[in-house]
Amino acid sequence: MPYDLVVIGSGPGGYVCAIRAAQLGMKVAVVEKEKTFGGTCLNIGCIPSKALLHASERYEEAGHMLARMGVNVGTPKLDLPAMMTFKDEGVDGNVKGVAFLFKKNKIDSYIGAGRITAPGKVEVARNGKAETLDAKAIVIATGSDVARLKGIDIDEKRIVSSTGALVLDKVPERLLVVGAGVIGLELGSVWRRLGSEVIVVEFLDRILPGMDADVCRQFQRLLQKQGMTFRLSSKVTGVDASGNRLKAQVEPAAGGTAETIEADVVLVAIGRVPYTTGLGLEAAGVATDERGRVVVNRNYETSVHDIFAIGDVIAGPMLAHKAEEEGVAVAEFLDGQAGHVNYDVIPNVVYTFPELASVGKTEEELKAAGVAYNVGKFPFTANGRAKVNHTTDGFVKILADAKTDRVLGVHILGADAGNMIAEAAIAMEFGAAAEDIARTCHAHPTLPEAVKEAALAVAGRAINM
Repeated sequence: MPYDLVVIGSGPGGYVCAIRAAQLGMKVAVVEKEKTFGGTCLNIGCIPSKALLHASERYEEAGHMLARMGVNVGTPKLDLPAMMTFKDEGVDGNVKGVAFLFKKNKIDSYIGAGRITAPGKVEVARNGKAETLDAKAIVIATGSDVARLKGIDIDEKRIVSSTGALVLDKVPERLLVVGAGVIGLELGSVWRRLGSEVIVVEFLDRILPGMDADVCRQFQRLLQKQGMTFRLSSKVTGVDASGNRLKAQVEPAAGGTAETIEADVVLVAIGRVPYTTGLGLEAAGVATDERGRVVVNRNYETSVHDIFAIGDVIAGPMLAHKAEEEGVAVAEFLDGQAGHVNYDVIPNVVYTFPELASVGKTEEELKAAGVAYNVGKFPFTANGRAKVNHTTDGFVKILADAKTDRVLGVHILGADAGNMIAEAAIAMEFGAAAEDIARTCHAHPTLPEAVKEAALAVAGRAINM
């Protein structure tokens, strides 16, 4: 009997798609080329990086904050191998959790490289042998790979991607980060807290392109205050790895005189690209665009009937939760339901300290679209809980339609912003106005009160400012 669905890839999009399909009564198989489930996110991305962010934040807090609260623990001592073990234990628990869910939902799993040989046919190669799975439908959920800089070879020892940056065996004296996006800032934050001098080189004239510029300007100032150095409008044109220290050639983005910056480790964090290697897409007739992304219609179906694609291999933000929503939608489409993803309400979080979280439109996007809007801002310096916790950096910013008051975008820079953005996402999903948030009772004293106050500020009536 053929499978109703074969999913290639067990990352967040793939495993969620498989589970939802199984819940709907389909016979499902998952093909995974690595030895463990969970894809990049669980193994070498979201999960291990958040473990190191959490651990390094506690380390810095012990050295600089606890004494101010009357908790004297002395100077903390870094045990990097133990910290890495802490990270690995978290990864292990998560990937085993996916394996458990597959078993619970009666999903068959095949460890090996998957290749589409024809519509309804997936070949799985493992241990020098190959077997073919028959499928009524196929979902490509193979995720993304590290984007590389021409002329710079990543060895994952001294010149590393995010993968190598998660397993360094010692704290580099100087870390040069190429790219001021989410990955570069998060991993740069980890190693700065643990003792590295961190220099970030960014081709553009700002950090975090695509996020609200007003928020990012203050965010950069906070990161600089913490010790990060930024070289904006600059590019790394080469790295000499012949000596004991790496020598990176850095020059203005527009061209000009180059300078040499020495570093112990160079982290290349310029983004990610769709991973479709070895899938046999061209031979199967599956169309891709100029950036290597699989082309899909509104139901995530490719140019070949009953072959679908989700997550990082298609257009849109490369976010695990976006892939999950698409995975659910595809499973429901296959069941005859109306699967749906609202791309206007996809949260994005930078897990530094403070965190930066956003959902919806930025001011730049609204101006470019000619949409009239009102702005409400409220600083955490005026929030009682933030004051008493000494976490007053940042603010909440709400953008609302000038005519209807409907919330169009929310941006939060501050402690626990990643959790607080969920309130904004729910409000926007239900078409809330800023006044709806403003009139919703929030518990006191809490950080989310700042969201309420920002909503009040849209109408110029914040209470505590």
